[in-house]
Formats: sequence, structure tokens, C-alpha cells
Amino acid sequence: MSKVEEITISSFLSLFSSNGLYMILYSWLFGMSLWITFFGGIIAFKALPRQQFGNLQHKTFPIYFVISLILVSGLLLLWTSAHPDVMTYWNRPLVADVCQVYILVSVLISQGINYSVIGPLTSRTMFERHRLEKEEGKAYNEPGVSDAMKGLNRRFGSLHGISSLLNLWAVIAIGLHGLWIGNAGVKGY
Repeated sequence: MSKVEEITISSFLSLFSSNGLYMILYSWLFGMSLWITFFGGIIAFKALPRQQFGNLQHKTFPIYFVISLILVSGLLLLWTSAHPDVMTYWNRPLVADVCQVYILVSVLISQGINYSVIGPLTSRTMFERHRLEKEEGKAYNEPGVSDAMKGLNRRFGSLHGISSLLNLWAVIAIGLHGLWIGNAGVKGY
């Protein structure tokens, strides 16, 4: 039989802890990442004309990456505060608490690269392609587009692919971390 627990003012106030904050930040990061990666973009792609979709993504993704960077930084700070062995064994990635830091740092790196390098290059290429479409009077995927358009198409495809892979890794890593904290918990010493 399970233990029956009544909520008291004290038990309610105990909800406001670093572990509670950790779970809120983690949930926000994971939910946002799943939505942006697997739902929001697909819905927008199907609902909007291509250039409007591109403009929306250009505005959405930098905000998504910044929020991801802030949230994962908060998680790293809280995790290393609660798990002091991370600093002692930082160079041993098979130590469980350290492994979690490596996973979170990989999210920080992948989203940071997307925000600062790949995203801006992808947007710039997309806008160059939009400009060239107007000049040529043809969509980027019509037969007979210029060699310049073909080059932009290759560049855009490469950059978009890299961005997608970096973002997919971030979602997978966040999910792996969630599996860990779901089984082992957040609490350190």
C-alpha cells in the first residue's frame, strides 16, 4: 500500500528547490526542442508559401537557439552545483555525473554553432536565392535555372542539412539526459 501524503504549506514550499527548477528548465528545453524540430516547422511548411515559411524560420530559429543556450546553460550550472564530483572527474566521461555534463555541453555546442555560424549562413543563402528567383523570374527548382541558382541550391541544401543534423543531435542528447534523470534523478549529494 502506498503512503498517503497530505499537502501542507511546508511541503508546498519545498517544491521551490533547485531540483524543481532543474525539472522545469529541462521540461521547457525538451518540449520546445521536440515542438520546433518535429511539429512546428512541418505545420508551417505545409501551411505557408515557401518564401513566407523561410522568413518565419529566419525569425524563429535564432530565438529558439538562444532560449536553448540559456536553458542548457542553466541546467549545466545546476547539475555541476549539485554534483561536485563533476569537477573532480571532469576528464573521465564514463563517470555517470560527468557523462551528463558532456551530453549537456554537446547540446550547448551544437546549438551554439547553429546560432552563430550555420543559421546565419543558411539565412543569407536563402535570401540570396529569393533575390535570384526574382531576377530570373523562376523558382529555384524550375528547369533551366542559372548556374548561380544551382550553386545556391547546393549551398543551401548543405547548410540546411548540417543545421538539421546539429539540431537533431541536440534533441537526441536532451532525450538521453531525460532518460538518465528519469531513472537516476536530479539530486546530487
